[in-house]
Amino acid sequence: MTTAARTDSADQVHTVLAHTFARAGAEGFVHARDLDTGAEFGHGADTRVVLASVFKIPIALEYARQAAAGDLDPASRHTVTAAYRAGGSGTDGCADDIEMSARDLAFMMMTISDNAATDLLLDIVGPDRVRSTLDGLGFPGFGFSSCAALDDDIRRELALAPERSLDDQLAGVPDERLLALRACAPGSSPSSTPREVTALLAAIWRDEAGPASACAEVRDIMGQQVWQHRLVSGFPEAGVRTAGKTGTDFAVRNEAGVIGFPDGKRYAVGVFLRTSTAAARQPLADRAIGRAARAAVDHLRAAT
Repeated sequence: MTTAARTDSADQVHTVLAHTFARAGAEGFVHARDLDTGAEFGHGADTRVVLASVFKIPIALEYARQAAAGDLDPASRHTVTAAYRAGGSGTDGCADDIEMSARDLAFMMMTISDNAATDLLLDIVGPDRVRSTLDGLGFPGFGFSSCAALDDDIRRELALAPERSLDDQLAGVPDERLLALRACAPGSSPSSTPREVTALLAAIWRDEAGPASACAEVRDIMGQQVWQHRLVSGFPEAGVRTAGKTGTDFAVRNEAGVIGFPDGKRYAVGVFLRTSTAAARQPLADRAIGRAARAAVDHLRAAT
């Protein structure tokens, strides 16, 4: 393929993405990279975006690195108490204390985005060590946080009661106030860029982010994510494997992951949306993530 043809093709993909995001009522930012050749495609790929639960990827990585190094026993038992539970998926919504291993906390965090499991695991591995690992891998701008800290910030910003469920109190808050929350702004919420996110995924998939066994464990967990409405929707064919992590918070709709094809080719891709509404259900935005990822990956596949 000639340089001119590649340019024309890239321009066409940018047009497709612009139409896809407009139909979903969203701004969208995309980056995809071929994990074998290093070829890349980006659409606003260096724009800082709110990660939402995509920031759980480096927490899982730090857990796996410590387990591989013998600094942490993956079978060690820990209790998700009421201090961690705020209502939500998995242990976060349980009525009673739950005991599980560090390994299962990581599993719950990544497969169903369990916030209580996330915060307990972050306490176990240590935020300072997550930060040190990200900095050492060359990702100083990659943000993360406890989920409780983000919820507390929302409570303070909206003057909500600290002792009551956050979700219960958000029901009557106007959409425009939710869209203006600090949680929806990359300058005040854990953020990164689509290009940086796929670079971290590439390091994990190439065994460059830690011991090979640690990287393999993160890949395995991400391959078991249960959500099928975003990245997976763009790659429905039998034999195509997806491993990803979603992120959702008010106007934020994301997913980052790796797509593996039967021919052995692998592509890291991240799609990050900011929508025009804070509605909990946004199926058009969810489907747009799959369509955008497919357009970017198909472009890279056509170039080889």
